[in-house]
Amino acid sequence: MRILHAYKVYLPGVYGGIPSVIAMLAKLSRLGFDTQVLVARECGFARKYEVEGVEVEAVASIGTLMSMPLAPMYPFRLVRRAKDFDIIVHHAPFPLTDLGTLLMPKNPALIVHWHAEVIGRPTLMKFLAPLFRRSLKRADTIVVSDRAIIENSPFLGEFAGKCVVVPYGCDLGYWSELTTVQRDAVDRLQQQYPRLVVAVGRLVSYKGYEVFLRAMQDVDAEAVIIGEGQLKADLTELAAELGILDRVRFLGVLQPDEVKQYVHAAKVLAFPSVTEAEAFGLVQLEAMSAGKPIVNTDLATAVPHVARDGKEGLTVPPNDPAAFAQALRRLLEQPDLAVRLGAAGKERVHSEFSQSLFLSRIQTVYNEVFQRRRSVR
Repeated sequence: MRILHAYKVYLPGVYGGIPSVIAMLAKLSRLGFDTQVLVARECGFARKYEVEGVEVEAVASIGTLMSMPLAPMYPFRLVRRAKDFDIIVHHAPFPLTDLGTLLMPKNPALIVHWHAEVIGRPTLMKFLAPLFRRSLKRADTIVVSDRAIIENSPFLGEFAGKCVVVPYGCDLGYWSELTTVQRDAVDRLQQQYPRLVVAVGRLVSYKGYEVFLRAMQDVDAEAVIIGEGQLKADLTELAAELGILDRVRFLGVLQPDEVKQYVHAAKVLAFPSVTEAEAFGLVQLEAMSAGKPIVNTDLATAVPHVARDGKEGLTVPPNDPAAFAQALRRLLEQPDLAVRLGAAGKERVHSEFSQSLFLSRIQTVYNEVFQRRRSVR
């Protein structure tokens, strides 16, 4: 079975989120799947390269606008490449892939991984909505990470019969275990930051970092924010205005080993996202693997169903700095509660969200689509 994953960006230039999910799916190549990836450059000439033995083609782009690469040849390249594959996996949202599906022949099969909604761009959505619906109609199967995404999507309701729920997974061995060197680094961080709150993710509006910073005004703790993005200057200025810049560090993009050390050193993971553009939150699984409690928000997505309120973390309303601060203080001031929630999170991620379970479920989905197509032929 030959599979082509189509999305806008991929490793090693971008970590987290959808690229990490694709990287997990690419591990199916070890099980006999011929897996390749098609993406676009954020800016630059076309290039081909390999990531962990998986071939990646990045189509040329003249730049990026509203988080989308301006790669006019991408849809045509997708159509041309599609002829050589049994299954095209469209990682949505990425409108250039939707354009490609308009021209794509009936073969190969199309699987849509519906990762998140496009939020806050009503004018643009007037043009994109018909494209999205066309891809969903064309799809053999639609994969989502949680049933809440089907129930709350303006697009998926009419295609619910095609949808299958497959929660994401996490490399438990990697995120739960520390080498001696990493353990020493964690010990040093805990000495430096005895009440550490960590947040991980791109510095973009839907991540809710403004809410997090305002919450930190009323929390006696140190905060580390790991990630880059267009709001870095604004957030740094806000932290200064709030008088907390001496307790908040913006570390930019770190390598996974460094992220793991900060997660293990933390007392709690802050996950303050404010819109349904945040569909799941893989970092929640990583923190749960490390036995850390989470403060997340009550979004109409998978987010509050991963680390559940009072079970593996504390869930508060989105856009509510006071509630977020209260939850952080509660975990910092009640270490027994934090330990209990962290232990429950570690147990939950092992039973429900392992990488091996995710890949097993996805393998079943891909095989079923492949066999259905073969039987029709």
